[in-house]
Amino acid sequence: MSNSSSITEFLLLAFAGTRELQLLHFWLFLGIYLAALLANGLIITAIACDHHLHTPMYFFLLNFSLLDLASISTTVPKAMANSLWDSRAIYYLGCAAQLFLFLFFRSAEFYLLTIMSYDRYVAICKPLHYGTLLGSRACVHMAAAAWGGGFLNALLHTANTFSIPLCQGNDVEQLFCEVPQILKLSCSHAYLREDGLLAVSFLVSSSCFVFIVVSYVQIFRAVLRIPSEQGRHKAFSTCLPHLAVFSLFLCTATFAYLKPPSISFPSLDLVLAFLYSVVPPAVNPLIYSMRNQELKEAIKKVISWMFFNNDKFSIAVHK
Repeated sequence: MSNSSSITEFLLLAFAGTRELQLLHFWLFLGIYLAALLANGLIITAIACDHHLHTPMYFFLLNFSLLDLASISTTVPKAMANSLWDSRAIYYLGCAAQLFLFLFFRSAEFYLLTIMSYDRYVAICKPLHYGTLLGSRACVHMAAAAWGGGFLNALLHTANTFSIPLCQGNDVEQLFCEVPQILKLSCSHAYLREDGLLAVSFLVSSSCFVFIVVSYVQIFRAVLRIPSEQGRHKAFSTCLPHLAVFSLFLCTATFAYLKPPSISFPSLDLVLAFLYSVVPPAVNPLIYSMRNQELKEAIKKVISWMFFNNDKFSIAVHK
């Protein structure tokens, strides 16, 4: 038996017992991580550089891509390092920082998805008031509220989780440090005060979920009343990517955290953690750019600019 004051490090879940599989995991994570960095980086650069995309919808998308980059950078590099160096260890403070940052970025993403649904609601249901309700100052304030809400949520949960005495060793049966796995190491009944915070978080999340659902009910009713097929297609093309990203976020996170304890075992938890922490940041840019012609054109311009300047640089070097 040990307590939290004597724990200096935690042991994350091992990926595999053989060196070959560990290296395979390293290259898999590296490929996904680089793909996420490239895709989100292109979206951020395209939105920042193309003045045609300086609108509320793309401003929120830029923030969302930043959060995706930060989220995947919180978990994947450590998993890659552990696979490469055949290690499971993460320092106590490192575990606390990882838990805080992951909660911060994922909570902020969920709040931002709620704001993005409001943006689509105003754009389609109240187009004449779009400039008034979503001016530049209002957009900055809403984005700041999403980041601030995520920070506050992460701070409260991290401070409370790591103030609980830990008496069940230091084996964290997960890809990264997260609240449910740390609570499994707590002393009997010591985690009850965390239940209060979880209840508040659930209430806030439920309110956001209801707001998104109600917004999209109103959006779809408005879209179906649009007389032209082209108008309906354009409206759907701006809404469906956001709805797909929200569904991916909700389904993976909900099943991971609300699944029955009877079907909880390390290999399933590892797969679920991979699905909701690694896959979405890599897939979200593809979802958003698939049906968005404006964004695709802006990304093509960025890529062309990069290759064009590289060609000029190469010619200069050869000369």
